[in-house]
Amino acid sequence: MKLIHLSDLHIGKKIYGYSMLEDQKHILNQILNIIKDVNPDGIIIAGDVYDKSVPPSEAVTEFDDFLYMLSKFDKPVFIISGNHDSAERLAFGARIMSDKKIYFSPVYTGNISPIECKDEYGSVFFYLLPFIKPNDVKKRFPDAQLNGSNYSDAVRFAVEQMNIDPSKRNVLVTHQFVKGASKSDSEEPCSVGGTDEVAADIFDIFDYTALGHIHRPQNIGKSNLRYCGTPLKYSFSEENQNKSVTVVDIREKGVADVSTIDLYPLRDMRTVEGEFENIRNSSNYTEDYVKVILTNSEPVHDALQCLRPTYPNIMILKNGTYSAEYALDTFEDDEKNNRSPLDIVSEFLIDRGVEITDMRKKYLEKIISEIWEGNNETD
Repeated sequence: MKLIHLSDLHIGKKIYGYSMLEDQKHILNQILNIIKDVNPDGIIIAGDVYDKSVPPSEAVTEFDDFLYMLSKFDKPVFIISGNHDSAERLAFGARIMSDKKIYFSPVYTGNISPIECKDEYGSVFFYLLPFIKPNDVKKRFPDAQLNGSNYSDAVRFAVEQMNIDPSKRNVLVTHQFVKGASKSDSEEPCSVGGTDEVAADIFDIFDYTALGHIHRPQNIGKSNLRYCGTPLKYSFSEENQNKSVTVVDIREKGVADVSTIDLYPLRDMRTVEGEFENIRNSSNYTEDYVKVILTNSEPVHDALQCLRPTYPNIMILKNGTYSAEYALDTFEDDEKNNRSPLDIVSEFLIDRGVEITDMRKKYLEKIISEIWEGNNETD
């Protein structure tokens, strides 16, 4: 049984104010073409379909389009909610869609029934375990013996309730942080102090565990316990990663071969470093998302505007000894309104080479307070 393993689409995500929707449309179309070529027996989406629990309407429309195209392949699609999703919203209409072989994990109730699929080797049982916290388990099983807020105990208990037949071929789709995984900056921590880590041995009973949550593609100890990673780079800590689609071929019991197919973004993420004049005078025009690090010892006046003709999508500019994050000039109106006056003024001054020290920040706050709040007191 050949499967396509996806996760962490984060549809609707914005990075430093830049909407990634156009990039996501591009990569989802690329994934559809890969699915057409590979002709898998099923498709897995292991959580974080959206970037927010209440996604914007254009993100919902994009996922709806993607799901509609997936349905045309007439293959089962297995989808769970991640920590960025609302389990209730994502599972809306799940019973109707299951008639079209599109299976959503419901809100966790403690009762996870497997979905049975068949191939030439017999049956494969798919278990859909959405992102859960210890409180989710305690709510359903008040007598469960869990070690406080320990995620590992909670997930182990949830798996034990599945009553899995180890003689059968079993696949788990889940969204957790498995101990030993390498993170990227773009992942949102679920807890502090490592209590969100889940022991890898919990998943030994499964022939393949399709993991979501960690954005770096990687195996955890063995190839049948795998994070496929995000289809796009969502932070500069990922700029050297190769994003891909994971293909899993489950044959007889205990045999699961894993391979990958590379993905190519509409716009890459990369860092450009050097003296201002060298970068400004280069002919390397690119629409990639760029982090610019100027090595000049002193701040460069109006550096951002001078570099925009060559690098229109600068996300971060480190100018001298300090840095600032920049977004497109086409901010949505609601985003403009949500930015504080201090943020706007600070960005303007930093762009012009003025360092925002604590003393200057306090002075700006005082001036802004007088203007916005009508306080006309002076020193």
